[in-house]
Amino acid sequence: MNLPSPHRPLQTGLGWRQPHYAQLLQQQPALDFLEVHSENFFAPGGATLAVLERGRSSYPVSLHGVGLSLGSALGLDDWHLDRLAELVNRIDPVRVSDHASFARATYAGSAVHAADLLPLPFTQEALDVLCRNVQRVQDRLKRRFMVENLSAYLQWTPASDPSLEETDFLNALASRTGCALLVDINNIYVNAQNAQLAGLCADPLTSCARWLERIAPQAVAELHLAGHCHVQDEHGEIFIDDHGSRVCQPVWDLYRHAVGCFGAVPTLLEWDTDIPALEVLLTEVERSRDEAWQVLGSGA
Repeated sequence: MNLPSPHRPLQTGLGWRQPHYAQLLQQQPALDFLEVHSENFFAPGGATLAVLERGRSSYPVSLHGVGLSLGSALGLDDWHLDRLAELVNRIDPVRVSDHASFARATYAGSAVHAADLLPLPFTQEALDVLCRNVQRVQDRLKRRFMVENLSAYLQWTPASDPSLEETDFLNALASRTGCALLVDINNIYVNAQNAQLAGLCADPLTSCARWLERIAPQAVAELHLAGHCHVQDEHGEIFIDDHGSRVCQPVWDLYRHAVGCFGAVPTLLEWDTDIPALEVLLTEVERSRDEAWQVLGSGA
């Protein structure tokens, strides 16, 4: 198996959320980096930003956003981009990212923000918009940006401009803008499970493995791992990317496959709802390192 960068040291990190701000600063567990949600630290000054600066004094920090609306045909919100640029200048993060999605659109004659990650059609027109916005972010931040694949519960069926495969769409984005890709393994798995429920996928694990194999390895700069839930009630059945449980075994299997495809890429454990004790999160981070070691060898 050919690994793109077999001699890079493996880095494993944790999504650092409010319930563990104080405990993590006090215990300072062995982590290679912390990830925080950018928008939570946009306010100038105050206790929250002071906590982030204390964390930054002990760990490299990755900024992960949810509100840039990179795929919006309205373009980027100047206020949002200004706040992100100020935070980047202040924290000097190791990586900065957001999602291949949109949230801003025109409604009743005004620009509105949906406060959610809405899926893009994988068309050339949407790719042009996404490339334009990502390039603007990189120009403003003066650094390479990362874009994450989305867990989506809706799909577009455009009448014209035939769709690309999602992997071709993301590869083209990286090639045209020079941005990096953040590959979320759980998002791929959730999408494949829901596709199976819709009769569009016969074998989710095989579909996910092929998805990973089609992504350009040199573009991948970080991997995300998280849990999800499976809801089945009188309204139907769906898999939801809620980041509220341990990583399931099929996602661990896919993570090993991703490490085989991409090499020692920094890996982050996310847990955003029903957050457990810090020790549970650290156990999941340690497992991600162990799983990668089994693929790369103990020197990773």
